[in-house]
Amino acid sequence: MKSESLRQRAPVRWLTVTAVFMAMNIALSSFGMPVPGGRLYLNDIVICTAAILLDPLCAFAVGGIGAFLGDMFFYPAPMFVSLVTHGLQAAVISLCAHALPQKRFSGAVLGVTLGAIIMVVGYSLGRAFLYSTPEYAILKLPFQILQATVGAVCGIVICFPCRIAKIWDRWCQSCSI
Repeated sequence: MKSESLRQRAPVRWLTVTAVFMAMNIALSSFGMPVPGGRLYLNDIVICTAAILLDPLCAFAVGGIGAFLGDMFFYPAPMFVSLVTHGLQAAVISLCAHALPQKRFSGAVLGVTLGAIIMVVGYSLGRAFLYSTPEYAILKLPFQILQATVGAVCGIVICFPCRIAKIWDRWCQSCSI
C-alpha cells in the first residue's frame, strides 16, 4: 500500500501527515546554517523525505506550499520561485519513487537526482530574474548545489537505510477503511 491508499483509506491521517511535513519545511526554511560565503538551508531534507513517502499531491503541498509559506514569513522576495521550484521538485521525486513499487529505491534515487537538478536550475533562473542579474545567480550556485545534494542524500538515507519507508508502508496498511 502506498500513500495514495492512505488518502482514500484515512483522509484525516493523510491531511495530518501532510501538515506536519509542511510545518517541518516551514521551520527549516526559517534559518540556515552559516557556511563560508552564504547559508545552507536544510528544508530540502524534509522535501525529499516527504516526496519519497507521500503521493505527488501531498509532495507538492509539502515542497511548494511549505517553502512558499516559509519564505513569506521570513524572506518574501523569492516566495513564488520557491513555490514553483520546490513544488515541481517534490512532485517529480514522488512520481519517480512511486512509479515502480517493487523498485522504489531506484525510483527514489532517480527522483531525488532529477529533483536536485530542478531545484538548482529553478533557483538559478529565479534568482537571475528576481534580482535582474545572472552574476548573483552564479554566485549562489554552489550553495544551491550543496543544498540540493544534502537534501537528496539525507532524504534517501532517512527513507531507506534508516527504514522509514518500510515503517511508513506498514503504518499506511494499518489504516482502517
